[in-house]
Amino acid sequence: MAALSVAASGAWVPITLGAALAQTLRNAAQRHLTGDLGALGATLVRFLYGLPFAAIWLAVAWVGFAERGAWPTINTAFLVWTVVAALSQIAATALLLRNMEERNFAVGVAYSKSEIVQVALFGLVLLGDKVSPLVILAIVVASAAVVLLSLPAGDRSLVSIARGWASRSALLGLGSGAAFGMAAVGYRGAALALATPSIVFAAAESLVWAQMFQTVLLGFYLIWRNAAVVVAVIEAWRVSLLAGAMGAIGSACWFTAMAMKPVAQVRTLGLVELYFSYIVSRRVFRERLGVAELIGLVLLAVGLVGIVALH
Repeated sequence: MAALSVAASGAWVPITLGAALAQTLRNAAQRHLTGDLGALGATLVRFLYGLPFAAIWLAVAWVGFAERGAWPTINTAFLVWTVVAALSQIAATALLLRNMEERNFAVGVAYSKSEIVQVALFGLVLLGDKVSPLVILAIVVASAAVVLLSLPAGDRSLVSIARGWASRSALLGLGSGAAFGMAAVGYRGAALALATPSIVFAAAESLVWAQMFQTVLLGFYLIWRNAAVVVAVIEAWRVSLLAGAMGAIGSACWFTAMAMKPVAQVRTLGLVELYFSYIVSRRVFRERLGVAELIGLVLLAVGLVGIVALH
């Protein structure tokens, strides 16, 4: 029951910030690998090399957070939620990659940012997660800021996005956002379905099961379609270990935070990742921010402060 008191104390805030930071580092490592391994190969790295670290975290969670006694029984609801979440995450990635092949992919990327709004709806319908009107307002403000930041330079017009709502790119983006949202809700559902009072342990076990399923599914698919990619993934183990470790740390933090709080609030606060990304851009690439980007970052700050203040 101690885990429940931790959840009520607001520990989900620093855990979510840690998840966003780890995800930023994982993305940087994956970008380095994508050129050599391709998008699906780099995605396999995330699951395959993250699995050992996820297993280590599960052992730590068992020793440090779980109640003594028998290992919690895996029930049907846990397995269903985990499979749905794992498949949704793969589908979301596939839709996003497919959208990048479209001529007007920027519209699709902008619409994929509707994930936060969609996840609030899915959480309410499927898990009964309720959020207050003020929290909804903070989510909308943060989502609008992300859409503004996702627009390409020279075309930062919300009108252009609105006009393209029925395009193929927009539909792919909406589908990607819906799948990412469903994955997040599924992981929360899996953690809540496990018969244990320890939120940390429940999140750790759902993470291991999800990554095992994704590793097997994507691994066999690549062996079937292009076995050379799997060989290249194994040969690139040095950089892949870093990406896997950061991916596992990030996922462990996401899963734990989402077991503590409604997914909509966690995913909205997780948008702080954009600030980490911009810091990297300024420090590494010396990129300058335009007026529209600065407005978007300010709006995002308003939304994130609202989410934390209203939790």
